[in-house]
Amino acid sequence: MGDARTPQDLASLVARRLAERGGEFAVVGLARSGVAAARLLRAAGLSVYASDASTSSAVRRAAAMLEREGASIDIGIHNVQRIAHCAVLVVSPGIPPTAPPIRAALSAGVPVVSEVEVALRLQPGLRYIAVTGTNGKTTTTALIGHLLRALGHDAADVGNIGTPVSELALMKVPPAWAALEVSSFQLHDTPGIMPDVGVLTTLSPDHLDRYASVAEYYADKKRLFANAVASSQWVTTADSPEVDALVAGIPGHWCRFSVHRTDVDGYYDRASGMLHVLGEPLMARDTLALAGDHNVANVLAAVLAVMAADPLHRTPSARAAIATAIGTFAALAHRLEPVVDRHDILWLNDSKATNVDSTTMALASMTRPTIVLLGGRHKGESYTALVPELLRTAKAVLAFGEAGALITGDLDAPLHGRVPVEHCGADTFEQVVARARALAVAGDVVLLSPACSSYDMFSNYEERGREFARLAGVLA
Repeated sequence: MGDARTPQDLASLVARRLAERGGEFAVVGLARSGVAAARLLRAAGLSVYASDASTSSAVRRAAAMLEREGASIDIGIHNVQRIAHCAVLVVSPGIPPTAPPIRAALSAGVPVVSEVEVALRLQPGLRYIAVTGTNGKTTTTALIGHLLRALGHDAADVGNIGTPVSELALMKVPPAWAALEVSSFQLHDTPGIMPDVGVLTTLSPDHLDRYASVAEYYADKKRLFANAVASSQWVTTADSPEVDALVAGIPGHWCRFSVHRTDVDGYYDRASGMLHVLGEPLMARDTLALAGDHNVANVLAAVLAVMAADPLHRTPSARAAIATAIGTFAALAHRLEPVVDRHDILWLNDSKATNVDSTTMALASMTRPTIVLLGGRHKGESYTALVPELLRTAKAVLAFGEAGALITGDLDAPLHGRVPVEHCGADTFEQVVARARALAVAGDVVLLSPACSSYDMFSNYEERGREFARLAGVLA
């Protein structure tokens, strides 16, 4: 079930209802983005009803705070009749479109939007670069924010990267710029998105536990371009036929990047070891403190986006500042993050690799024998795409969690016994990591790059990554 109105019609309706300050605005989900949206709506003088099916201590604390700020709250239930009569429903990205409160709103013709949509409508002066993609979007977003600040702008990293956009509007002096990461879930409900520059990093199957098909998932990614006009600025990879097909015919000015081609706006010249951007060399590859071609692509995407955002970002002095800033950017937590290097065994935390394509890129970065930890909650993809890189670099595969048996079944035969696959079965995560330590010798890498979500053993990928790092420190 969806909303048949065009994105432009839906965005206009939401903007009008925000401006009219009439009716009650409902917020479903009281995690960080829902709380921020409710607080922003109250600060704007709007009537707010917020609810969450959970009764956890965190939700209770959030509910108490919002009640003090004048919102009406339900926890443990959603009042679907009340939601069906609200002016606008703001939904958290983790709540699927099939959830009863959303179905009730859509059936009643109530516009359903994200926290991002509301926050952007209430901050019309905010300049922002929006980033989406299957992989690379968080690192690219963080790089963009880092570069904007290096150029002297007051800029924040927001959206799916962790900080709700609404929190900017609640500041006494909001920043002028934002690097905005938007997931497919958020894009589904952000009809008015119209960034200064939009970036699409990669496309590959993901979230097939929520989407009925890959095409449906890609359609939500395409919503980044819903309001494209001839003057729009876009940055996309030139290394993906799927991306080429998705953006074909969309109006705007395009900058493209590649780690394989040199006939594009940003590329990696392997012969010289230089990154080239907009016709000139920018910096040497070996000055980047980031592993893998995928991170070279992220750097190229971020630089092109920042340079496209303003002509002043393309001057010789700006280019020099950008090159210097990239050299100071370190790997983000849980993304090929080195956590221990002891006895010549390197432990890498890539817990954010929650799909097969992301794990494939991590494996492609390995140059040493690698013990690979794969597992968690299955997301609907086959693991056989990992075979070529596993044959090239893996010393062993430890398959764990709910998906352990599926991983073992997918990989055993194609690996032909050249790479042993151990199904860890009922082992705890600590036992899995201990087994990796037992297999590792000097010169090896122990890589947690699960290709699965974390929800079988952990509350999120960050918790999984922190536990891996802790265990690595103890066991190393």
